[in-house]
Amino acid sequence: MPAEDAVIDLDAPGRGPVDAAASRVRRGPRPRVALGLVVALVAGAVLGGWGVDRSREARARQERDATVALVAIPANADSGSTNAGGRARIEGSLAVVNAGPSPVTVRSVRADSPTVLIRDLGRTRLIRPGGTGWIGVVVLLQCGETPGTEPLTVRFSV
Repeated sequence: MPAEDAVIDLDAPGRGPVDAAASRVRRGPRPRVALGLVVALVAGAVLGGWGVDRSREARARQERDATVALVAIPANADSGSTNAGGRARIEGSLAVVNAGPSPVTVRSVRADSPTVLIRDLGRTRLIRPGGTGWIGVVVLLQCGETPGTEPLTVRFSV
């Protein structure tokens, strides 16, 4: 192999340092890439903000729909009796008003104090929003003791 073939001419076109036109072509896409990244970042922030807003709205709607507001009022007494232990048993019903935004299925009712015990008869009842349902209950009273004058707290399983 001759020595002349092994010599590389650095002044020959295409083999030497990059000229100014070629360097401009290489640097051209960088501003476009940066602009694309900025656009993607802004779009992500806008979509992320919209998603968070929708999530908050859905959570607020769930909380509003999960609210249960019931009011129980004694409606009537059907029958009553007294047992040997000095307890009076009265069967009757409660008028239950659904003051919440969603229909409610009442599964059980229970209230107790030292002198009074109230429990349901085991039947479920669907009550629409703003509606009233009658739930059969049994009231057990301890005879000979004065019941309290304060309203009784009633627990519902819904």
